[in-house]
Amino acid sequence: MTRPEETRNPLEKLLGLFTEVKAGEGGTLLLLAVNVFLLLTAYYLIKPVRESLILTGGGAEVKSYASAGQVLLLAIAVPLYARLAGRFERRKLISIVTLFFMACLVAFYFLVLAGAPVGVVFYLWVGIFNLMVVAQFWSFANDVYTTEEGKRLFVIVAFGASLGAVVGSKMAGLLLGLVGMAQLLLLACALLGLSIVLTNIVDTRERRRGRAPDKDSKQPVDENIGPETGAETDGEGMGKTNGFKLVMRSRYLTMIAFLMLLANWVNTTGEYILGKLVSNAAAEAVASGMAGGLDAGAWIGQFYSDFFFYVNVLGVILQLFAVSRILKYMGVRVALLILPLTALVGNLLVIALPVLAYLRWTKTFENATDYSLQNTVRNVLFLPCTREEKYNAKQAVDTFFVRAGDVFSAGLVFAGTTYLSFNIRSFAAFNAGLVVIWVILAVLIGREYRIKTASGES
Repeated sequence: MTRPEETRNPLEKLLGLFTEVKAGEGGTLLLLAVNVFLLLTAYYLIKPVRESLILTGGGAEVKSYASAGQVLLLAIAVPLYARLAGRFERRKLISIVTLFFMACLVAFYFLVLAGAPVGVVFYLWVGIFNLMVVAQFWSFANDVYTTEEGKRLFVIVAFGASLGAVVGSKMAGLLLGLVGMAQLLLLACALLGLSIVLTNIVDTRERRRGRAPDKDSKQPVDENIGPETGAETDGEGMGKTNGFKLVMRSRYLTMIAFLMLLANWVNTTGEYILGKLVSNAAAEAVASGMAGGLDAGAWIGQFYSDFFFYVNVLGVILQLFAVSRILKYMGVRVALLILPLTALVGNLLVIALPVLAYLRWTKTFENATDYSLQNTVRNVLFLPCTREEKYNAKQAVDTFFVRAGDVFSAGLVFAGTTYLSFNIRSFAAFNAGLVVIWVILAVLIGREYRIKTASGES
């Protein structure tokens, strides 16, 4: 129940400086923000370890090709997740999945200590871990809030993610030289354990407030998409229908899926370009004695720690002071266009100046926009969907289709380096062409979202 406006507590008034927060919403909102903060902190503790292991164990090309392998694993993982979602209610589902990834982190800790060649395997695992755990959190947040609440409050929840990315990347940079890479994995494992605790607290809190959704409830859907016809439910589960089937029978979800594919294709190719320049710069720094006593792997790890830190600082600034205002005054349709237009400008600059110093800051701004505004918007798009779509279809979109973009990027890198003699400018030019298609798709999704919500936003 929402308390009268005049009884808003100090926390709700403070959060109200950044977006509209009504009485009674502050507690759950803060818990969700802290929860995703822990998840992103854990991920960014792991991320420099991933970059160091993969780039020293094979280079930028192997990193690009390894991304394609994640799609094959996700083709298996997504249907398995749907089965779990159909069997368990949301609290047990999230706990089971998170505990599995915690066990994996402990196993990798011992493998890294033993010096095992786990670069490719760990890279594959991190890609699946990040997508599935974070997508699962946002499915939970979508389940907690209505469409109207989510549009207002996701700004604060996403701020927790942005802040976690900043803290995690900075902690990784500080701890990498003090405790070593393997210990970062154990710290990330502990943070995942805390996130399980917070999920249980939020779930219990919402049930006591009478906010737990009924197992058969459905969010309103567009008549062109239709209701959850034929969706299987089991107990308090989220439905067993395969996420891929849910995506393909909905025009709206299909467009979102291919938007995610395109966006990640563009971003991963950009990361290949950056990784190539970073690897070259590390080799040159070590050879010239300018690496400050670091070997190539440590130099790369330090570069990415700093890079992620500045990306996420800018992301936090955008999340706090720009995202809520863009959504409120410009609407979802305009917000969907900002990242692709940013990526277009960035790739055009790379074509003109393929230098690490320039590329670093171009990617910093692009990734910061992705992690703040785009992250919020793509989760808002799922608010008017059914519960089953929020859990099962969202897992398919946020994991398989995202990694499918990696497959296309890997294919481009292979063809470009093996047959087409692409240089950095050539890859950036290809990216610019993809962004044009991305813009068109974003326009179509914005129109469909307006129909589904009937909000009349411009």
